[in-house]
Amino acid sequence: MSFETWNLCSAEKLDLVKTFECGQCFRWNADENGVYYGVACGKCAKLWREGGDIFICSDAPAQFWNDYFDLERDYAYISRDFYDGGYLQQCTEYGMGIRILRQEPWEALCSFIISQCNNIKRIKGIVERLCESFGEALEFEGRRFYSFPAPERLLGLRAEELSMLRCGYRAEYILTAAQAVATGKLELESLVSADWVSAKKTLMELKGIGEKVANCVVLFGLYHMEAFPIDVWIKRALKEHFSADFRPESLGKYAGLAQQYIFYYARSQET
Repeated sequence: MSFETWNLCSAEKLDLVKTFECGQCFRWNADENGVYYGVACGKCAKLWREGGDIFICSDAPAQFWNDYFDLERDYAYISRDFYDGGYLQQCTEYGMGIRILRQEPWEALCSFIISQCNNIKRIKGIVERLCESFGEALEFEGRRFYSFPAPERLLGLRAEELSMLRCGYRAEYILTAAQAVATGKLELESLVSADWVSAKKTLMELKGIGEKVANCVVLFGLYHMEAFPIDVWIKRALKEHFSADFRPESLGKYAGLAQQYIFYYARSQET
């Protein structure tokens, strides 16, 4: 297997810390030098910053990573709509460099089922144990990584057989979702081309998926950037900094990007 290294884009266009630490993904981790290692769609990679540029080493083609990081979309231009002279502008300026990842739909669905009533550190731990237990081993730079397990890999398992994950009541929801996707009852790819409201409604028909989780899957796994997930951080920010009659729909078709700016900024003020 041949791994190549190349200049992916400018650090202004893609901020690794902001993008990987803003709560949208759980399989990228930095080492002591700030180099990020991770797996996306079964492809291993490492990314790091040198001066004003982001470099990547991977065996996947450049176009795969251009798509994954949504690099062909002009986020700076889109973000101009969020310059309101107030709190949203502060969030946007602080969060500039965040990109909405084009994650594999099943992985996003399963990961955000795990995310409910959980913190990012625990979510990452559960996801990694899931991959180590049921994914395929991948070798990269002398280290072992694991792919995210396909839903078919979880078919026929009982909730107690996921005890090693330490995911509690979420085990039942993971298996229910896996069965729905593996059997074709839930066709995630069709939801990519559906409108975002219909996609969210369909996801919420699954046991254990409420509006917040559904919105996260729609935004981060189905690429509908109108979705605006509301968790405790966003709820607090909306209450403290927006008018009582504010509606996320007013932010337009890229409301989800604004949500990430708000989320990242709100969390940063508490640390």
